[in-house]
Amino acid sequence: MVPPPPLTALEDLPNQMHAAGWAVLSAASLQALCATAPAAWAGWLPLWNDLPPDPHLRDGGGYRQRRHGSFTVAAGQVTPGPRRAHWQPVDYNALHGGYERWFEALPPGLDADPAWKALLLGLTRVADALRPTPCWYGEAHMFRIDTGGAGGLGRPTPEGAHRDGVDLVAVMMVGRHNVKGGETRVFDARGPQGMRFTLAEPWSVLLLDDERVIHETTPIQALQPGAPAWRDTLVLTLRQGGFQGPSATAA
Repeated sequence: MVPPPPLTALEDLPNQMHAAGWAVLSAASLQALCATAPAAWAGWLPLWNDLPPDPHLRDGGGYRQRRHGSFTVAAGQVTPGPRRAHWQPVDYNALHGGYERWFEALPPGLDADPAWKALLLGLTRVADALRPTPCWYGEAHMFRIDTGGAGGLGRPTPEGAHRDGVDLVAVMMVGRHNVKGGETRVFDARGPQGMRFTLAEPWSVLLLDDERVIHETTPIQALQPGAPAWRDTLVLTLRQGGFQGPSATAA
């Protein structure tokens, strides 16, 4: 049986990120980091019921739905970015890298929600403790992985174990419904050391120093075959120097 994640106390977060390059915060710790009430994020739950299909799955699967947006954070201010393509180099994503992927935008009004801004500012403080920069370039991905794929499988990371080409990755668990699997695996990018666990608590978060670790999530299946089954996450990334793109500019 895959164990639950080892949780890091908020006061120990800087040391844990420095020592291991990753950490898991409980929902209560993440809410404390962001000075946000528990009910603030719960109001977002219906948004995951309105995610359009991912049109770019090269494995032919129909198991992923998503939305995407961008933002910058500088001097304590969050600024929504213009609609842009998501792009990763092939070195980081052999399956879907090397070309622009356009997705439907984040839900209207989300970027004006005070709880959204508080979440982004809280994560920026974590990134600043790793390697401070005057401006962070961020992307947000709302995912639903269901079991509509071949053989009743949903693949959270069809590209396999990978890095994202950013500085900080935050994988926020939104919810699991009628699923088994979805095991998270984190490995040291320089050696064989690794950890495996299952994120399950809504609004808990896995934080990754993307320069130091690689990560993946195993496929999901339905616990009760024939019934709807899904795994919902919010993935946020922060990067220095600009957004990823073919020209690697911040434009």
